[in-house]
Amino acid sequence: MIALLIAGGFSLLYSLLLTPLFVRGFNRLRWGQPIRVDGPKEHEVKRGTPTMGGLIFLSGSVIAYFVGKLIMGETPSPSALLVILMAVGAGLVGFIDDFMKARLQNSAGLNGWAKIAGQIAIAIAFALLGLQFANEAGVTPISTHISLFRDTSFDFLMFGAVAGTALFIIWIMVIVTATTNAVNVTDGLDGLAAGAAIFAFGAYLVIGFWQGAQSCAATAGELGCYGTRDPMDLAVVSAAFLGGLAGFLWWNTNPAKVFMGDTGSMAIGGAIAALAILTRTELLLVLVGGLFIIETGSVILQRLYFKVTKGRRIFLMSPIHHHFELKGWAEVTVVVRFWIVAGLFAIAGVGAFYGEWLLQQ
Repeated sequence: MIALLIAGGFSLLYSLLLTPLFVRGFNRLRWGQPIRVDGPKEHEVKRGTPTMGGLIFLSGSVIAYFVGKLIMGETPSPSALLVILMAVGAGLVGFIDDFMKARLQNSAGLNGWAKIAGQIAIAIAFALLGLQFANEAGVTPISTHISLFRDTSFDFLMFGAVAGTALFIIWIMVIVTATTNAVNVTDGLDGLAAGAAIFAFGAYLVIGFWQGAQSCAATAGELGCYGTRDPMDLAVVSAAFLGGLAGFLWWNTNPAKVFMGDTGSMAIGGAIAALAILTRTELLLVLVGGLFIIETGSVILQRLYFKVTKGRRIFLMSPIHHHFELKGWAEVTVVVRFWIVAGLFAIAGVGAFYGEWLLQQ
């Protein structure tokens, strides 16, 4: 519990106090944000705003986790290290994209398939490592079962060791690529992705903490206990990311002094995907990250409808936050209302999680 508070507090202060220093460095390196030519015209004023701000809260969150563990004299757990691996790996893919955009001053950046390839490589490493590091009870960080509130009876290994493992890895790849790209799509307005992600990390903080309090080891195997490996440490790393994003949001809110870039959005998506998988609640991510689903869904619907109708559109522009901008909503209005939606989804996810535990009693 104390490590959780230390990690959250340290990362908050790190992002809050050091962001101005990072911004000066980004300006000197000329890491300015290019603006898509087909975007809302009001966004032209944002051209040149320092980007790659994801480096700030990502570094702060990682350092904060280790500081919390060091002060408490605890050993970092494999589960938390896997979250960090996923966040840093996905963030690295985003950094390459951001660097190309800033260097060439072109919004195209890294090729879409190259991004997917990088995300898949990280997902494969994550999946294979997650099946290692069993604890004394034989529990590994990742399960080969599909999970909702806990593991379901569906186990990929029912198809055999080789085919089942391959299908399991594909499942992890789908979750990771879908989540990282969903957060990336959401990052289009000042503070939108950061604020929405805070709610998601808050949800996993609560889920991890509750799983730790109701773990089978802590409750001597009581009905409804959780077999998750290192749940309390997953809460600690969730707190670290939550604090880091809260401090970053101080500078990222409208008018933003710095953008998180793909470095930040992909790191967030990777961390959220990892937390969903490691807490054995990956299907619940549809609720916890509901806003990200809506944003991605709006892009998919727009493209499908455009192709089917040969040029007609559902939205004035996708993702859907741009649609409301073009409808005349102020940017701040869109962001705050979308935060409310994100918060309600996160609350619904935690509520459903707790409701399932009550039914087990």
